[in-house]
Amino acid sequence: MEFLTDPIAWWIDPFVDNTFMRNALWAALLAVLTTSVVGTWVVLRGMTFLGDAFAHGVLPGIALAYIIGFSTTIGALAAALLMVGGIHIIRNFSPLSEETSIGVLFVGFLALAVVIMSSGAGAYSGDLTRFLFGSITGIDNDDLRRQAIAAAISVGSTVLLHRALFVATFDEAQAQLAGMRPKLAHAALLTLLAVAIVSSFEAVGSLLVFAFLVAPAATASLLVRRVPRIMMTAVGLGAVAAVVGLLVSYHHDTAAGATMALATVVMLLATLLVTGVIRGLRRPPNGVEVAQGEPAHDPAA
Repeated sequence: MEFLTDPIAWWIDPFVDNTFMRNALWAALLAVLTTSVVGTWVVLRGMTFLGDAFAHGVLPGIALAYIIGFSTTIGALAAALLMVGGIHIIRNFSPLSEETSIGVLFVGFLALAVVIMSSGAGAYSGDLTRFLFGSITGIDNDDLRRQAIAAAISVGSTVLLHRALFVATFDEAQAQLAGMRPKLAHAALLTLLAVAIVSSFEAVGSLLVFAFLVAPAATASLLVRRVPRIMMTAVGLGAVAAVVGLLVSYHHDTAAGATMALATVVMLLATLLVTGVIRGLRRPPNGVEVAQGEPAHDPAA
């Protein structure tokens, strides 16, 4: 219980005494900002399977770039954009559903990554593990600059595309009538999703970035109604989970990326439990739940 008996030593000193912890904190907060604003649309549009597919879809690009000595960030971005293009082509030029196209590409990209990693030139190594599970304590200033640029792109694009994404999310027919081109908005969202995942994989790992992408936004959607509030709440919740996870990792010598990801899931489960209890208390004896005054997502958001 040192975090209660000696809060300064537990909460503050690790960041004051260690440069790597300060860099890790900035990297985690930038990853939260980038993934939460994009993750809000992923959750509201029911695209969590797509987010998972993207998180795994960057692996062949990372593996190939690692083998040839190229930038793994560029390799991951190329793989993610290739998946975006593949989904878009299959969705628009075949009778297959988007879910089917995502599933096919997900399996294909993951299998390709395994083939590359298991080849003679790409034998599994400790350095490659960094990109699978993250190495947030090894973040340097160049990594932080790339994350800051990605965060600015994600936030700026989300603000510019807010109306188009909002209308396309809740009423695609109205978006088409209004000339907003929902398919183009969807493609833009896929691109932002790729940027969010690629910019965050080095901090928390490509296999764990999915938790940051979905859990804070899903938790926020249980607590607030309007889309901008969901985004802001998701950023706040993700930041809390990142700080707590990072400190738990520091004091108990656990994997930082996995600990932060676990913190987001624990936060979601705790919120589900609390809100479930509250709904149960509000439900009258006849089993008819008391109506909530505000609609689920106010169109005026």
